[in-house]
Amino acid sequence: MSAAVSDDGILLPAASRPFLVEIDGHYVWSTTPDRDGERRGRGVLVPWPGVLRPYLSGRGRVRVTDATGTEVLYDAEVGLGSGEGRLAVVDRAGHRLSVDKVGHLTRSFAATGEEVREEILAGTRRAIDDLREHAGVAAYLNYGALLGAVREGRMLAHDSDTDLCYLSDHTSPADIIAESYRITRAMRERGWNLLRMSGGDIKLLLPLSDGRQCHIDVFVAFHVGDTFYQLGNRSGSLPRSAIEPFSTIEVHGHQFPAPRDPERMLAFLYGPRWRTPDPSFRYADPPAGVRRLDGWLRGFRTEMGLWTGFLSGPDVREVPAGPSPFARWVGHHLGRPGPDSPGVVDLGSGTGSDALWFARRGHRTLAVDHSRRSLTMVRGRARRRGVDVEVDQLILGELRSTLLLGTRLARDPHHLCARHLVGCLDDAALDQLWRLCRMALRPGGGRLFLELQAAHDGPDGAPGTPVSPEGLVRRVDPGAVRAAIEDAGGVVEELVVEPGEDMLGRPDPAVCRIRAHWPAPALTPEEDR
Repeated sequence: MSAAVSDDGILLPAASRPFLVEIDGHYVWSTTPDRDGERRGRGVLVPWPGVLRPYLSGRGRVRVTDATGTEVLYDAEVGLGSGEGRLAVVDRAGHRLSVDKVGHLTRSFAATGEEVREEILAGTRRAIDDLREHAGVAAYLNYGALLGAVREGRMLAHDSDTDLCYLSDHTSPADIIAESYRITRAMRERGWNLLRMSGGDIKLLLPLSDGRQCHIDVFVAFHVGDTFYQLGNRSGSLPRSAIEPFSTIEVHGHQFPAPRDPERMLAFLYGPRWRTPDPSFRYADPPAGVRRLDGWLRGFRTEMGLWTGFLSGPDVREVPAGPSPFARWVGHHLGRPGPDSPGVVDLGSGTGSDALWFARRGHRTLAVDHSRRSLTMVRGRARRRGVDVEVDQLILGELRSTLLLGTRLARDPHHLCARHLVGCLDDAALDQLWRLCRMALRPGGGRLFLELQAAHDGPDGAPGTPVSPEGLVRRVDPGAVRAAIEDAGGVVEELVVEPGEDMLGRPDPAVCRIRAHWPAPALTPEEDR
């Protein structure tokens, strides 16, 4: 059976092996039909990944092959979407993008020139040296970087970053986290810009001459009892003797430390068929190990990448550029600020339109979001417009992040504004939101202003109007939100449900707005004297 291409996806033969998809000669995606699709007659329909769909409007040559490229299932010019213009999966600078192993659109090594490849390898070597000499940990090549070096003698064409691990001597999660933060401080002192992904996982950002930043992931590995754990989510049986003392491996003329038994490490990571190329590979991690690593070392941030993808993709252009009706409603209640007025915190600031509007009205404004893409966007817009907005990261899924901001706001009064944030949070993150409100609003007398898409039924009893962006926001019961605020010690001053707008500025029949405050705790007789 050959393949067929349509707006819905690609119809492939039933198979448990990977197939590669190219558009106009450039690799964009790989898939395994039996895993990723659903039966349609004698074949399997694999839907286009969500991150690709915004780019699939126009005409282009689509080629579908097996992993080696020798078996061609489809090779023809097709029209998708409107059929107008050329299909091009590219970033704003015109660089080719592809879907990586975790479902993100990125620039792969296949689209990287030799000079830039040398920069990546030299930067990875420098990171290993700085980790050893200044952070006190011995890092070794791992994951896709190790796989490419051992199996193919080069960088994997479909990979997009380099991966390092270090084997900690600690067995307590608290000690492992403290060690990771010490490493962070040491690497920053060496001039590295970095992102913290969890209590045991950081990304070093390596600027390249082609304008992008390559990520060098640095993961902790450790043993608890007889179980070996390694971030991402790996866990199982692998003795220390398989890792130390290190061996040495060469990649494009550069020497790197590697596990003592690299083949045993690769079998642990990718299974017994690791020698067979599979660009569509997905990890099958033990659920118990994932739960332990989540609980020990990370908050729950499963949607962070999805939001970054939305904010980096073409759909973000649908977000209105001006202030939302919610911001104007908040502004009506706050009035013009005086010299001693509380500031305004825009929680979940997104593109920053509301935060910029508050700042232009004279409010001291802090924009916070969990997505680094959002923070970069707000800083850029504020700089271009000459508006003074402070920007910081808040991850409501992590207690540490919530406590840091709550402690600061307890000493610096601010109002808290959150438009459509409640519908983006799970129960654990909502608990942290109410904790933040208690910490920030009790001492200074600020107000909480919320807008959310209210749960409702249509006229025929069917579920209410869908919300957008699809899969990232949900409708919420206003009564449940009121109860949660009151359980957390707050007082709801106003709650109204009426027609309004969703996050993309589209009409919504049921939008809830809430205004609340947290009264200061009563003084004891001793404190009142």
